[in-house]
Amino acid sequence: MREILGRRRKPLFRRGGRSALLGAALHCATEWQWPVLPGVGLRPAGRQQAGGRLGLGERAPRRCNCPDPDCVVPGAHPFDPGLLAATTDPKMVRWWWTNRPDAPIVLATGGRAPCAVSLPAVAGARALAALDHFGVRTGPVVATPTRWSLLVSPYGLPELGELLSSRDWVPSSLRFHGEGGYLVLPPSPTGAGKVRWERPPASTRVAPRLPKVATIVDALVTASTATPDGGSRLAY
Repeated sequence: MREILGRRRKPLFRRGGRSALLGAALHCATEWQWPVLPGVGLRPAGRQQAGGRLGLGERAPRRCNCPDPDCVVPGAHPFDPGLLAATTDPKMVRWWWTNRPDAPIVLATGGRAPCAVSLPAVAGARALAALDHFGVRTGPVVATPTRWSLLVSPYGLPELGELLSSRDWVPSSLRFHGEGGYLVLPPSPTGAGKVRWERPPASTRVAPRLPKVATIVDALVTASTATPDGGSRLAY
């Protein structure tokens, strides 16, 4: 686990692949009351066939377990069960991950569950630095090799629409995970790499404190436009 603000945090969940996934899913569902479900996951790794581009003994990239051969988020989305099956029922969660121990943990965002604002990874690092500079308190931050997601308190589509319409400009790199959306949580394996906590929640039974989406977006827009050339520092 990374050092955050000079202090080393204890791991939220037990290390060790399958047990860590089940433990994390149960913790989210029962301690924090976050509705979760298993993601589609990845196909078992296989060796490249003869004539392929990989060298002898090398393994082909793992693909998504869904029917789409060109899936752009391999492993990191719901499929069967669908998103509406997300639950906080510990019996259901335990049954899912007992039968699918390698499945990613998918959080159904919105309602009473957290929402999120995500950016490309490089922009996410800049965003956190900017938020720290402005003294904005952030909640947990989920990271993959390609994108970082800042968890925020639940918001509805009308609130988000009003927020965005009141701004002259919002970085196009921002994505909003609200009602009807989802977010893959640590320590899930995906085609883009393992999901981790860049800023983990406190290791307690109390659900993490989450900032409002308006606070985060206002600070991000300010940081993105406050550059000498007027360009977006959060674009990439």
